Amino acid sequence: MRPHLDEVADDMMQEIQTRVREYDRPGDGSYSSTLRQAVERVLHYFVDRVGDPDHEPGPVTDFFRAIGRGEAGEGRSLDAMQTAMRVGGMIAWRRIAAGAAHLEVEARVLGAVGEALIAFQDELATAAAEGFAQAKAAVAGEMQRRRKRLLDLLFADPPAAPEAIADLAAAAQWPVPRTVAAVALGQPHDGAHRPAFPPDILADPTRRTPSLIVPDPDGPGRARLIDRALGGSLAVVGPTVPLGEAARSIQWARKTLHLVRRGVIAADGGVVRSVEHMSTLILFQDEDLITSLAALRLEPLSHLRVSQQDRLAETLLAWLQSGRNANEVAMRLHVHPQTVRYRLRQLEELFGDQLLEPDVRFDLEIVLRARALLAGQPGEHLIPAVKPAVGDTADVVDLHQRN
Repeated sequence: MRPHLDEVADDMMQEIQTRVREYDRPGDGSYSSTLRQAVERVLHYFVDRVGDPDHEPGPVTDFFRAIGRGEAGEGRSLDAMQTAMRVGGMIAWRRIAAGAAHLEVEARVLGAVGEALIAFQDELATAAAEGFAQAKAAVAGEMQRRRKRLLDLLFADPPAAPEAIADLAAAAQWPVPRTVAAVALGQPHDGAHRPAFPPDILADPTRRTPSLIVPDPDGPGRARLIDRALGGSLAVVGPTVPLGEAARSIQWARKTLHLVRRGVIAADGGVVRSVEHMSTLILFQDEDLITSLAALRLEPLSHLRVSQQDRLAETLLAWLQSGRNANEVAMRLHVHPQTVRYRLRQLEELFGDQLLEPDVRFDLEIVLRARALLAGQPGEHLIPAVKPAVGDTADVVDLHQRN
């Protein structure tokens, strides 16, 4: 074979450039020279392999690994290279078959050469695919690092400069939106169970509180997309804000998630949206303040038993929420109106003229709402336990309830 390698290389070059458009660059001499070098290198190593089956094709496979990396770096697929390899193999086999017939080579020998040709092509294709995958993984890893840095920049407080955000967004190939919503996920995900998000969503599931940024969350169909992407996991979506205020959105999402974990806000197995719980978030924005206000406004209940406190607090909240209508309170609490009127008389005796003051009623509704939200949550002491009863009389409310 060796005396004919230059002729075979000429045939291969002509056929490859005719059949594979990507390799036909008549005005690019350096590219043609590189292609010629690749063809000659493959031919020589193949002949070496035929002459010595134990010959190691390390350098040429490394060469094709580099070709694979180069194709990935240029943003191309391996289709053109694989087509060129098939065309080159076809030309090689055609010349081998013709030479074998001229030399009257035994079929067994010709078969062994054909098998070696197929195996060699497979090795080169595998090497190119490995290089391609390595380069793609490196690019994807770098892109993911850039997107994580962009997420850090958007969550920075105080906000980063718009120019810095725009530059990093361009490097991360993330189109800059007008508005965003941040998302706090309830639990980290390992690599095997990490959910897949659409490419326009910035995600960092490795944070202590895994976080996302969703662009244009109020656009058509975006709410359904968010629910579908986050389905099956505890997720809190912060309010929609301008891009420069993403830190505010993630802060509210994290606060909401904290209250969900405490049982103050119900998750009900779906996506939670902070904007649907703003009054609760305001209530729990400063728990020291709400605790102090509760101690002040609920002091008239402090001498009662806990069961009495609960019944009267529940009745007072319902009364405040229903426009001070006893019949509506009875319907809300599923008790007899007479029972409600009895409790209201007790409340009037305990609170006196305070219930006539609009500001006091407002304060009472605030602390009673907070108290109700924490009802049944073990270990919660936002509304402090009032002093135990001392020498109090039996509560007759149960008698009215039975009636």
